[in-house]
Amino acid sequence: MKRLTIVLIGLAVMLNVQGQKRNNGYPITQVPFTAVKVTPGSFWGDRIRAAREVTIPLAFSKCETTHRYENFNMAAYTLQHPGHEGLNTPKWDVSKFMGFSFDDTDVYKTIEGASYVLQTYPDKKLKAYIDSVLDIVGAAQEPDGYLYTARTINPEHPHHWAGKKRWETEDFLSHELYNLGHMVDAACAHYQATGSSKFLNIAKRYADCVIREVGPNTGQACIVPGHQIAEMALARLYVLTGEQKYLDEAKFLLDYRGKTGRKDIYSQSDKPVVEQKEAWGHAVRAGYMYAGMADVAALTGDQDYLKAIDAICDNIISCKYYITGGVGARHEGEAFGANYELPNLTSYNETCAAISMVYLFHRMFLLHGDAKYIDCLERTLYNGVISGMSVDGGRFFYPNPLASDGRYAFNADNTVERQPWFGCACCPSNLCRFIPSFPGYVYAVKDRSLYVNLFTGNTATVKVGGKDVVLEQVTNYPWDGDITLNVKKNQANQFALKIRIPEWATGKPVPSDLYHYSDDVLPSVSCKVNGDVVAVNTTDDGYLTIDRRWKKGDVVSIHFDMPVRTVKASRRVADNRGRVAVERGPLVYCAEGVDNDSFDLFNFLMPRQPRFTVTDCQISTNTPMTFSVKAIEVNGQALQQDEQGEVQVRKATLTMIPYYAWNHRGPGLMEVWMPQTISAVGNY
Repeated sequence: MKRLTIVLIGLAVMLNVQGQKRNNGYPITQVPFTAVKVTPGSFWGDRIRAAREVTIPLAFSKCETTHRYENFNMAAYTLQHPGHEGLNTPKWDVSKFMGFSFDDTDVYKTIEGASYVLQTYPDKKLKAYIDSVLDIVGAAQEPDGYLYTARTINPEHPHHWAGKKRWETEDFLSHELYNLGHMVDAACAHYQATGSSKFLNIAKRYADCVIREVGPNTGQACIVPGHQIAEMALARLYVLTGEQKYLDEAKFLLDYRGKTGRKDIYSQSDKPVVEQKEAWGHAVRAGYMYAGMADVAALTGDQDYLKAIDAICDNIISCKYYITGGVGARHEGEAFGANYELPNLTSYNETCAAISMVYLFHRMFLLHGDAKYIDCLERTLYNGVISGMSVDGGRFFYPNPLASDGRYAFNADNTVERQPWFGCACCPSNLCRFIPSFPGYVYAVKDRSLYVNLFTGNTATVKVGGKDVVLEQVTNYPWDGDITLNVKKNQANQFALKIRIPEWATGKPVPSDLYHYSDDVLPSVSCKVNGDVVAVNTTDDGYLTIDRRWKKGDVVSIHFDMPVRTVKASRRVADNRGRVAVERGPLVYCAEGVDNDSFDLFNFLMPRQPRFTVTDCQISTNTPMTFSVKAIEVNGQALQQDEQGEVQVRKATLTMIPYYAWNHRGPGLMEVWMPQTISAVGNY
């Protein structure tokens, strides 16, 4: 009888955990990255390959050469030899060799990206290498679970941002909870990709330490993260394990924001989160916090959280969102600006901030099921995110401006071109983890509906109504608008296939009045099922829904016209008055000096009714690798002064390339918003 009781209890626990895995609180469920195999040689297949072959090995090598691994080794040595003689020598002065108190996260983020890659490209050597790194990480964990090398290396003389005791400076500089957040995210990904709980156990021990020591009760440190991300990571850990304590801690970290010792806009702590209606402060911290708020809203059903995050997201899309999908107008504080403050030459648009917007927009879709959030996600993905990494995976941007004069230093290290790494490596290591996670954003399910959100070559095995559906997607997107969906297997019989019809294909660049198309182009969308025409009637959620009894061998063909479009900003965006941006499909284009060296790019006047030509183009990178894009040409006017100071006008042909591809050939002039009026020419 005793044995039977134990078995039944174990079964109940297992069912509870599995139930949590199935229900993440959102009405719509993300199809996990583990279920989607992106086609090699496709647009995203090439980016995942670059991450696998270049970015992730580079990041691991930087962890070796920039003391990241050694930090863990030194912490382990101190744990094994407490009070050792070396602690009072310069060699063990943490602030002299550890650049930032969050350096540990570069290791975690790289492991996370490598874990996503393992699912797409199984690799025994890579898996073994990750295991060896986890041995190093685990050895630095203190007996109670605390894992923060900036303190453990030399407890009496920790990193100068860390404070004299645990959590003392967390509200401001220590990043103890930021380290936890990236550790938990990476551990969840590693577990999902490999089935190994090695990293998950390490992360859970640290999370449990935080739960014991950080909270509102007597004897606890009542603080909130100085740099947010722990909130969304703890929510993810709750979904994975079903352990309520992790969700409770995530909600505490949000509930007490604006109620602890720090109260300022920079850290989104000027007021409680449910009273915030506008995006302010450090854009990365904000984006991570907003994503965490969406998670808590979904998992708890808290309507005040839902109202707040709806208002904040609407504020971003309506007032603070760049045409490239980036956010963060100001260098000072790497921060959001005021409403409609969207400068071009001095824009910041940190790569990490764009990634945080993908997290936010995806969660907003899972909450509301509205394609407009995927439209924003796609814009950010194809422009604001991948612009941060060269196509070969080896050079990076920290900020992503919308204009460059070749001199204004917009990178964190005062440079104007892509860099092989940064001392503050948050952007390269964040790309390491994000790019390989792309497969998890392509599909979603709700009951007996299968959402096709993003277009890329792939094969996916999806559970619809609990039954397997295998869908193959064939496309050359984003270079053309033809997508074929092949039903390779269907055990679900009848279900609704919901195909996103992008707003760029039907008349709006963004779901607000911040930008609008300024041309007279009328693109069309068409669809066929097994060769029979299907009327493209989208519902209010922005999807074409085809509900039928599907069978193996069924073929859905979608065609989006991809004309070149011109976009104008709202008159309230002062920096873009008299200017237009150029798009084709999901891609924003820019003009670069290297392609237009016969005239001063900043003195080019775009015609009022431009007519464009699309051409193939090969671009050479800083390495021997070249890559192909669709370039756009338009005839306009180049303006220059003669010796007497008179303005001379001559006809000129402007060549434009996708924004993400700029600066692969060194620094120089670049412009996204092209003048259409004399008053706007060179007006920076």
